[in-house]
Amino acid sequence: MNHPDAPVLATDSVDTPRESPNSDTAPDTAAGVAPDGAPEGIPDGADPGAYQGPSIPKDHHRDVNGGWLRPAVFGVTDGLVSNFSLIAGMAGGHAAHQTIVLTGLAGLVAGACSMAAGEFISVASQTEVTQAEIEMERLELARRPAAEMKELAEFLTERGLDPDLALEAARQIHRDPDQALIVHVQEELGVDPTDLPSPVVAAVSSFGSFAIGAVLPLLPYLLGLNQLWVAMLLAFGGLFACGAVVSRVSSRSWWFSGLRQLLFGAAAAVVTFGLGALIGGHLG
Repeated sequence: MNHPDAPVLATDSVDTPRESPNSDTAPDTAAGVAPDGAPEGIPDGADPGAYQGPSIPKDHHRDVNGGWLRPAVFGVTDGLVSNFSLIAGMAGGHAAHQTIVLTGLAGLVAGACSMAAGEFISVASQTEVTQAEIEMERLELARRPAAEMKELAEFLTERGLDPDLALEAARQIHRDPDQALIVHVQEELGVDPTDLPSPVVAAVSSFGSFAIGAVLPLLPYLLGLNQLWVAMLLAFGGLFACGAVVSRVSSRSWWFSGLRQLLFGAAAAVVTFGLGALIGGHLG
């Protein structure tokens, strides 16, 4: 036993409290807090109070203005509906197998060419009108820059900015004429002048998609079968699949979109089959 007045040596045991791994003094890493007290995931030097997470990539949305989705979807659907309806009408009129094949091939080629030409002319005309309006806006920016800047400030004020802040933002945007043109066109025309739809893309998409859709109900007859129900299964399956695929880029459920496509296609086929049976019987 040590004397009360003796100094405490390094070898003497001293009772000190031991920290438990679960103690409150341990770093709270489980709660998502780093040892220095800042939440995990915040870059070095960033203000924890102002940091709101990593920036969102610019391409996180789907491309809805590229000019290919609408003609592609419309082309497949139109090819399936029109060519199967054509085949159903010929089958309803008891046409020969060779006649049905020839009719289906003619419908495929004619429909694909018609779709491509129509889409090219339509998109080209729309793009030319848009480009004319963009050029008009470019001239207005060059002739009346102050009035255009005031107009942009009014747009920004309508979107919630304070008038003074909106005017300052418009002034800064107008420092770059190209950027000012883009912003004015987006606000006034509702289009992005750097991402206008391509007539060529629309035409090629329409031609290829129509041909794909139109060949499905024709396949059984090309392979030597003369059974309308086989063509019907292929056409209805293609229509339902097309609708289900469209639901991937829309807010509808896959079964709703697929069933909607199928019902419209079935209605058209029933009408043409009935007309074929009615007219074909009288002609025979």
